[in-house]
Amino acid sequence: MRKRIILFYILMNVGYIFSSDIISNQLVEYWSDPTIIAENKEPAHATLIPYDRLQDALNGQRKKSAHFHSLNGQWKFQWAKKPADRSLSFYKLDYDDRNWDKISVPGSWQLQDYGQPIYTNVKHPFPDPDPPYPPKDNNPVGSYRRKFTVPNGWNEGQVFIHFDGVKSAYFVWVNGKKVGYSQGSMTPAEFNITEYLQKDENVLAVQVFRWSDAAYIEDQDFWRLSGIYRDVYLMHVPDIHIRHYKAIGNLTENYKNGELSITAHLMNYSPKTKKIWFKADLYDSAQDHIASITPRNISVPGKEEMDIPVSLLVKDVMAWSAETPYLYNLVLSIEESENSKTEFISCKTGFRSVELENGQMLVNGKPIILKGVNRHEHDPVTGRTLSEESMIRDITLMKQHNVNAVRTSHYPNDPRWYELCDEYGLYLYDEANLESHAFWSKFTLDPSWEKAFMDRAQRMVLRDVNHPSIIVWSLGNEAGYGPNHDRMAEWIRSYDSSRLIHYEGQEPGYGPGPNHFDIIANMYVSIESMIKLHDENEDRPVILCEYSHAMGNSNGNIYKYWDAIYAYPRLQGAFIWDWVDQGILRDDENGRYFVYGGDFGEELHDGNFCINGVVSPDRQPHPALMEVKYHLQAIKVHRVKGKSDDYLIENRNFFKNLDHVDGQWRLLKNGRETASGSFDMPHVNPGTKHLISLNELTNLEHLDPAKEYLLDFTFTLNRNESWATKGHVLAVEQFVLQSPDQIFKEVQLENSKSVKVEKSQTEFIITSADKMFIFDKYQGSLRQITLGENHFIKSPPSFNIWRAPTDNDEGGDARSFASKWLNAGYNDLKREVISVNLEKKSNQTVVITVHEKHHSKKGNFDVIINYTFFGNGDLLVDLQANMHAFLPVLPKLGVTMQLPEKYTTMSWYGRGPHESYVDRKHGAMMGIYSGAVKDQYFPYIRPQENGNKTDVRWATFSDEDGAGLIIYGLPKLNLSAHLYSLENLTSATHTYMVEQNGPVTVNVDYKVMGLGGDDSWNPRTHEEYLIQPNSYDFSFMLRFTDDVEKNVDIAVPIY
Repeated sequence: MRKRIILFYILMNVGYIFSSDIISNQLVEYWSDPTIIAENKEPAHATLIPYDRLQDALNGQRKKSAHFHSLNGQWKFQWAKKPADRSLSFYKLDYDDRNWDKISVPGSWQLQDYGQPIYTNVKHPFPDPDPPYPPKDNNPVGSYRRKFTVPNGWNEGQVFIHFDGVKSAYFVWVNGKKVGYSQGSMTPAEFNITEYLQKDENVLAVQVFRWSDAAYIEDQDFWRLSGIYRDVYLMHVPDIHIRHYKAIGNLTENYKNGELSITAHLMNYSPKTKKIWFKADLYDSAQDHIASITPRNISVPGKEEMDIPVSLLVKDVMAWSAETPYLYNLVLSIEESENSKTEFISCKTGFRSVELENGQMLVNGKPIILKGVNRHEHDPVTGRTLSEESMIRDITLMKQHNVNAVRTSHYPNDPRWYELCDEYGLYLYDEANLESHAFWSKFTLDPSWEKAFMDRAQRMVLRDVNHPSIIVWSLGNEAGYGPNHDRMAEWIRSYDSSRLIHYEGQEPGYGPGPNHFDIIANMYVSIESMIKLHDENEDRPVILCEYSHAMGNSNGNIYKYWDAIYAYPRLQGAFIWDWVDQGILRDDENGRYFVYGGDFGEELHDGNFCINGVVSPDRQPHPALMEVKYHLQAIKVHRVKGKSDDYLIENRNFFKNLDHVDGQWRLLKNGRETASGSFDMPHVNPGTKHLISLNELTNLEHLDPAKEYLLDFTFTLNRNESWATKGHVLAVEQFVLQSPDQIFKEVQLENSKSVKVEKSQTEFIITSADKMFIFDKYQGSLRQITLGENHFIKSPPSFNIWRAPTDNDEGGDARSFASKWLNAGYNDLKREVISVNLEKKSNQTVVITVHEKHHSKKGNFDVIINYTFFGNGDLLVDLQANMHAFLPVLPKLGVTMQLPEKYTTMSWYGRGPHESYVDRKHGAMMGIYSGAVKDQYFPYIRPQENGNKTDVRWATFSDEDGAGLIIYGLPKLNLSAHLYSLENLTSATHTYMVEQNGPVTVNVDYKVMGLGGDDSWNPRTHEEYLIQPNSYDFSFMLRFTDDVEKNVDIAVPIY
């Protein structure tokens, strides 16, 4: 016998149909039918909890409300490999679960030793996908049980069970009775369980399916994890209840005043009419009352819901923005006439306007710039289960690095995230839980999926509509484009016209033209294409929803995007992909390290493509984040042309002046501070420039023409903020006032000692200023350098073009730079010594010339290295390289050598303190820095090229006694040093494989190829940052000394 029971209800003029099929008392597979998205699931509503007292409502601590009862904690758990193996009776009251395991809720079961985490990007995480059907034999099921007691005082009214997030589809039972079903894993599901409850102990049972038809439209680029991963709690409400409310604060009267438009949804769960007084009150941040409506006396019929629209007006309102996140407190209340019982509902609200005018997105009337990142919810231990502390850590790091916007890629986040963004000040794109990357437009073109599309848009908007931080709704990501997207947008506009709508997807995909809706958001376009989109579309802003792919050592040439954004009025920002490396922490016999796709034995995975953040999983900032911070900073300094001491301070904020900022300057001569001071920060209004004069500066004509002079500006907080403490650096700027070709004074050699040469059959022995150099004639290499008891090298300087490929170097498969390098054998050049000649140029100068060839699989490198030994003990190395023009571009070009393990203290005059590269160096200021060699290594999760320093004038490597090596750039060079070998770094796939046990490898490079970063799946390093096969000649000076600090500033010789 077949029965079909269909329950209809209408929510916001959109029909939801919930169905349950019973065939011979067997459940139909709801999880295989895209038209079945819920059963007995409550309509969506804003995040809320009732309070009994006004003060409790103003404090807004929902978890302390008498109407909130958490069900988080240890639950009983049973895991089955496939649906056919799951328990069919586990929900019954008398079921014996004593032998079941325990599991933490919230949490993902794969991270608690049940099944495998799977990381995939485009491909589905199970073979042979056949929508809408999930796999039958590869679909694990988690069965959960726990007991609970309803708190005292909940005898009257209604009790709901609330799941903030469960993935992917699940059924709920209470006391052996089926309550309902839900899918749509990133928004809450709520069920009214009042009629199922017992007086004392109750049994809750939940059965979760890893895959469902929903998996086909939840195909995001992240770890595929399952289970009850967000909070679960009980909520008690009175029979007459503010079920939902919408409160939108807009600005009026030229953005001076505010109007808070409120629609309250009053639900009467009882069968009889309820008479109530409805009130709406607004309080400022100090909880002082500032506005209210005239109380409304309302009768709500039994079993009906009534909408009450009201508004509150505020003169001289404090507007909300990410720069000035001022929040008011809204309290809605209903008081029952018959018994004076009062329910209070509250939230923090802000007044701000979002408009599209003249092709620009305006917030509070200003064409703001979104300095954004995409953010996945990720914790290296708990996966998508995030603590409030983790969220605050993300927000404070973002604010400290000048990020002002987040796209919640690619799903609605934990509800607490939005409250924190309201409070701290971040603009948000709130994105629907919708992606079908593998099938693209298949589902948006199919009417049978319309209900699922609509449900995801509606539940997101209804939950989050009251957050001022949300300025844009997003229809999802990479799901093609079609009618179902249009229906989503139509409903959103009808319900909330106070925000813009974003969606990047196109049909066909990834075309060069602009996408649909309010914002042109094309992904990973070039700077030229971004400008073209701007010029050809005058009616919409261009805001790239993804750019500068931060995979590994990346984010090269990001400055070009920001130069364009600041220059073109409708280029209004971009969102880096992405915020955090999605590595999972592993602690085993190899130590503690992060793993990625494939490390759990999965057959289907996309490797380390989940490792593409500007912070590590533990939130350690990548060096690139300093580059990002520099280009996003809100304070810019301009030098006044023709004036040596006049500078313009530009405030790039849109709403905030610079009264919270202190300014400092310092003058550097050859890297060392020679003068410094501070200056009063005037009342620099948003969007204005102010002239300052640094009268203390020496006029340019008084500067030593042989020295390099730099002027640094530093801007710091002069007070504590919620996201940083007083003294935090907000912005930096550096000007080169003077930079001669050679900053080192040259000394004549007439008075220096003679260079002595001894020859044997196999060696040249050079003695100069108490230093002895032993040169192997047959190997053509400098194999030993000594000064007294100090031995300075462990392996000789040698020609090198190899670097361990970055993730961007690997992008493009056979077209990638790394593939071409390996095919050419760049990692294993075969060296052939052609000739070794010694020439005594004078008593104070001896030159050894080595002619060598380096053979690759594709062509040859002809190299001549001249070693010039001077009477003062210095050694000049000059390298000339010629190569076949048909060879691939080079990873780098320079010299590598090894020093004994004791020379582990490094100092340099160049860019720092973090690594820098030719296309990513603006955020690394010139200066003198020092540190341990081991600390120059950055632990990218997949080990790769790291630690380079650009524009280095000199560097030293010393031991505990101060003896060591000085390297002088002539005039400058790239430099890196590490305690592992290049071979080790190249072969390592995880950080524990990097062996930092010495000796000290020093790379002195003329050129290092740029990093690129426009994307990571094509070879897109910009042309000017490539090293083309050509003829090159570069030099550097080596000085070996027993006191590097004393000798670093002594002049270098000429001849």
